Amino acid sequence: MVNFLNEQTFVFTEKDAAIDVAKSGILPILAQALQRKSSLSCQVALVVAEMAREAAVREPCIEAGLVKVLVPHLNSNNQEMLLNSGRAIGRICFDNCEWVGHCWLRQQGVLRVLMTDYRPHVFADSAREALAQLDVADVLIFQLKQAPDAERRHVILEILGSLGESDTLKLQFAESGVPEALSEMIRSLQGGSDPHDLCSIKIASNLMVSLLLGDESMQKCFGEGSGLVYQDVLSWLQSSNTQLQLSGALAIANFARNDSNCVKMLDLGVVPHILTLLEQHVDEGDVSVQHAGLSALRNLAIPATNKVRMLEDGVTDRIKTLLRSDMPPVQFKLLGTLRMMVDGHGDCLVLMTCANFDSSLCTNTLLYVTERRRFYFQCF
Repeated sequence: MVNFLNEQTFVFTEKDAAIDVAKSGILPILAQALQRKSSLSCQVALVVAEMAREAAVREPCIEAGLVKVLVPHLNSNNQEMLLNSGRAIGRICFDNCEWVGHCWLRQQGVLRVLMTDYRPHVFADSAREALAQLDVADVLIFQLKQAPDAERRHVILEILGSLGESDTLKLQFAESGVPEALSEMIRSLQGGSDPHDLCSIKIASNLMVSLLLGDESMQKCFGEGSGLVYQDVLSWLQSSNTQLQLSGALAIANFARNDSNCVKMLDLGVVPHILTLLEQHVDEGDVSVQHAGLSALRNLAIPATNKVRMLEDGVTDRIKTLLRSDMPPVQFKLLGTLRMMVDGHGDCLVLMTCANFDSSLCTNTLLYVTERRRFYFQCF
């Protein structure tokens, strides 16, 4: 066995070498060596990890019982053993629902698998489906709160982000308190200048926006406008951190995908916060923030009752300062916002909207309304 390990540890660079070794019948012997927990276990785990890079070797590894004998090694105090075991299991279980689920039953252990061999693409759709049946969120929240340093924190956030691409897991995360945990982490890091903390804020706030893309998870976080997540998002609009301002505006735009949410947010006074944010970025400001803020206003203006209220509240007077921007994306989004606000209303509202704007913008808006009316009358 010792001679085999010395010969094989680094020979798998040749094409199909790992497949040939697996066919030799060595896998059950490796499993026995791992089960005995001998001084060779660390090197055996490394060999298995290297062999499992080949997709064709993974199923034979499972059949030989290697996953079962590797899992107990995840509790090892030997960092090298932990690393090799984690990589071996992670590669063997890649895109294999049954064994991902099996490993997750050892919650702390599988988290170590993820953290020792994490790659952004490691979770195939089938793996996400398996994990959706298990309580992954609680474990990750606990580890996020206990993370000893920024590096560990970032890995957990990236794992959450990768898993959160599944709509099912978005909802599970929302119900398990992941958004609240992200908000709490962001609050604890705000105000500092440490680049690692700022990076954590960026990853966490982007993840929050991503979780709000799911309809059910978004409604859960909104909580009729009284939820902790929604209140924190409002505070982001008033933050001095540009990343939080951007994420806050994007989050409001996501909340505003639901008409009842739009009406509720207008009642709660979200519009002045967005307008103040936009005004801060008029001169040499952040185009992304302006774009996101206008997207939020546009979505809020979709319900008919909101259009009238926003016009009466003088929204058009305040956003006219954005005309000073020479950035086409901002001008285009501004025009789209104005169109949404006047859509379905009479000439008086069009004139009210356009009174203080330049002729080209007014012309575009009027043309849009004219086309809409023409379509309406053709329908009858």
